This record gives sequence, structure tokens and C-alpha cells, in this order.
Amino acid sequence: MTHDAFDSDLAKKWIRDKLDIDALEGCIVRAITVDDELVGWCGIQLSELGHEIAIVIDDRSWGIGKRVFRSLISWADDFGHEVVYIHLLHTRPEYEFLRKLSQSVFPTVMLGDRFTTYELNVADYLGR
Repeated sequence: MTHDAFDSDLAKKWIRDKLDIDALEGCIVRAITVDDELVGWCGIQLSELGHEIAIVIDDRSWGIGKRVFRSLISWADDFGHEVVYIHLLHTRPEYEFLRKLSQSVFPTVMLGDRFTTYELNVADYLGR
């Protein structure tokens, strides 16, 4: 996906937009820090299909991704979500880890781009 480079105005708008999402019922957006350094963000937000999980982490910190993912699934359960979606840009390789967890994997088109969408049953992930 292409988008404009962040400047201070665009960054402020992005933060306001994420705070608006965080205020929605069933949604949450959080910064990810490691040793007091911002390394990314994560959240449960609305997409065209329902609630989606989003994780954006700096390459140097990618090892914490599974822990962040577990937190998001736990929050999804707390919110009462039965299903959540993960949308990965079609240019990314398919993740066997996600395929095994998913009840369905299918192509979608959103925001003018193609994605591989993973549909996860929250209770299945939690072992219920």
C-alpha cells in the first residue's frame, strides 16, 4: 500500500483517528513499547468484515509479535468477539501459523488493494 510520508500534521491526524477508534465499543488501540522506546502499535478495530486485529511492529522488535497477538486475542475475548480478522497485503507470504489458527482464509479487496484475510474464531484460539 502506498501512503503519504508522515509529517507532524499527518501524524497528529493519525493519532486522533486512532483515539476515535479506541473510543468505539469493542475496539482498542495501544502503543507498543520496548524499554521505553516506541516500536509499534496494535489494536482491534473495525473493518469491512467486522473486527480486525492490527499489529505494526518495527522489524527489530518482531520477536514480540506472538505476545502482542495473544494480548489482542484476550482483549477480543473480553469484548465478546466470537470472530476476528487479520488482513495482510497480498504481497506478503502466507503465514502457516495463521492458516492453522484460521477457520477460513480468503482474498479480499479493501481500500483499493488486495489482501489475504484470515478469519479466526476467538474461542478456538483460546482452546475452548
